[in-house]
Amino acid sequence: MAIGAGSMQQFTFLGPHHFEWKEVPVPQLENAGQAIVHPLAVTRCDLDLYIANGSIRMRDSPFAFGHEIAGEVTDVGDNVCTVSPGDRVIVPFQINCGTCANCLTGLTNACTSVPAYSAYGLAQSSGREWGGGLSDYVLVPFADAMLVKIPDTVSLPVAAAISDNASDGYRTVAEPLRDYPGADVLIVGGLAQSVGLFAVQAARALGAKRVVYLDFDQDRLAQAKALGAEAVMTRYEPDLPVDHQFLVTVDASNLPYGLVHALASTAPCGVCTGVSAGVQIMDGLPLFEMYMKGITYNISRVHARAEIDSVLECARCGHISHQDVITTSVPFSMAAETIADPDSKIVFVQDQPS
Repeated sequence: MAIGAGSMQQFTFLGPHHFEWKEVPVPQLENAGQAIVHPLAVTRCDLDLYIANGSIRMRDSPFAFGHEIAGEVTDVGDNVCTVSPGDRVIVPFQINCGTCANCLTGLTNACTSVPAYSAYGLAQSSGREWGGGLSDYVLVPFADAMLVKIPDTVSLPVAAAISDNASDGYRTVAEPLRDYPGADVLIVGGLAQSVGLFAVQAARALGAKRVVYLDFDQDRLAQAKALGAEAVMTRYEPDLPVDHQFLVTVDASNLPYGLVHALASTAPCGVCTGVSAGVQIMDGLPLFEMYMKGITYNISRVHARAEIDSVLECARCGHISHQDVITTSVPFSMAAETIADPDSKIVFVQDQPS
């Protein structure tokens, strides 16, 4: 993909199963605290699959795509202290300033210096186009707050996954297992394909005595078993029996009866964490049972920048092999043909010069 003078190639969403590489202006530094990054590896977020195939409807207005980014710094402003041109870095998918009250307390998904829900590759969420990972370059507006150097022992695909989904899976079990060391963990897998599998890895690494993974997909079940979980084929239906109760549960199903089963399987005073809001309004939530048992249900977007350092350290030390969740590697140039493939986790890698 040749770059014209002052322009670059950007992978652009036009509609379900409809993407194009468009020529757009190369981003420029706008102040002394910014940086430019050349993406080298971009993993497909679980959400991206459903935007790409039309399961999640977006408006017709085009936007840059891809938000799990690892790359190389190409330019920095005069006030940037933490990275230099040539550094390999993780670019957190959410935009955060690092200095507002929310950022300072670790609530980096709710930075007040930018429009709510600001992120790469998801312009329709915030109403502002921040660019996308499947591009030649991205502008990082708060370089010192956002960018994280990648250790030599961590691959670019793994680093890209840590920018969102791997960190999301980690946070579902990290705090609950600090409160309940060695607890059994139930992960109700499904449409948040890779997040559920990353949660399996994190639970194993963080000392869960037993990890049970439910799903209706044979390939993901095989992956979960290979990652050390007890994998159980499960169809999420009304009145699904609860065989065991767990102090730590995760709903990665993104399905109504999967959520109900996760909540019903949470032991008294336990914690259930949901990783998506696909179930927006529904009857049948076991609220009275939750109240009587005193369980906590957490549902939130991940605070990506606040989680990255811990997850990256697990990757650096070899405690978690995130690469084992990545199923497919394809060049950027094949993104249009493969973006809607049903694989658990795809990584797009920058095409090598011919």
